Amino acid sequence: MIPLSILDLSVVTTATKPAAALRNSIDLARHADRLGYVRYWLAEHHNLASVASPAPDLMIGQIAAVTQHIRVGSGGVMLPNHAPLVIAERFKMLEALFPGRIDLGLGRAPGTDGATAYALRSRLDRREGDDFLERLHELTLWETRDFPPGHPYNNVVAMPDDTPLPPIWLLGSSDYSSELAAQVGMGFAFAHHFAAHDATDAMINYRTRFKPSGWRTAPHAILAVAIVAAESDAEAERLASSMDLNRLRRDRGQYLPLPSPEEALAYPYSDAERASIARNRTRLFVGSPATVMQKLKPLIAASQADELMVISAVFDHEARKKSYSLLAEAFGLAEKAAA
Repeated sequence: MIPLSILDLSVVTTATKPAAALRNSIDLARHADRLGYVRYWLAEHHNLASVASPAPDLMIGQIAAVTQHIRVGSGGVMLPNHAPLVIAERFKMLEALFPGRIDLGLGRAPGTDGATAYALRSRLDRREGDDFLERLHELTLWETRDFPPGHPYNNVVAMPDDTPLPPIWLLGSSDYSSELAAQVGMGFAFAHHFAAHDATDAMINYRTRFKPSGWRTAPHAILAVAIVAAESDAEAERLASSMDLNRLRRDRGQYLPLPSPEEALAYPYSDAERASIARNRTRLFVGSPATVMQKLKPLIAASQADELMVISAVFDHEARKKSYSLLAEAFGLAEKAAA
């Protein structure tokens, strides 16, 4: 069995306010640390009523401080929203405080709507278009110090200067990110849970084209998937109904708090809406541990994933923790930790 990790959005529900969602993230991270999960990543989203955390670096520090073994990182920091120097400083600080336990995952999208993206970036610069590659290059230069002779940044140092940047991962949902991660020799995480692009194609493309670098000598591909597990298929289906309605609303641009299973099951779905949910279910694995494993194994094998990163948006916090416990048992994490 491959290692398991967690991607957490600090989900806001109709019964859980944002502040409570943040505290739930800390509680879930402690739980994952005890279960033997290898990573706990926090996402960056802005102006979304369903996501409580817009600042993964702050959450990383809080979670790393209350856990012992699990790696904690960003899944990811949205590079278009930040000056590369700021990211370098913050993640070098985190690495200095929690050496060997921090990951820096980077995303290309702003993680929000156009107006909010402008509000985040308007005081940085007014460049148009996709400047991700330029920003990534600048970020790496703060580590390598390979600025050209005479460049003004040669007189600027990202502190703390005795601490390296943590491992860099590129996040993606398309072939572009897999190509780039392979070319620059960094880790790669593919977002199967919302991607339209084929996960197997992206993951194999990354692995076959990978070029060793100063960042990483061998490829490492993480497959991020959405899973809802429960003791029975029926209970898992009930819990997953929240995600079904939430996804349907998101496809309409309605980023509302996660509804309860009761609300979702009482919703009067049209035939078209049920068809949409059925299509979205191809990216969601639901059932008892045995059912989930039966569905997952072909994808893991085909994609040659080195690691599985699980996102579970479950309305009840204890049921969400139980879902991760069942997966840990199914993947033998307890046995690995004991060994």
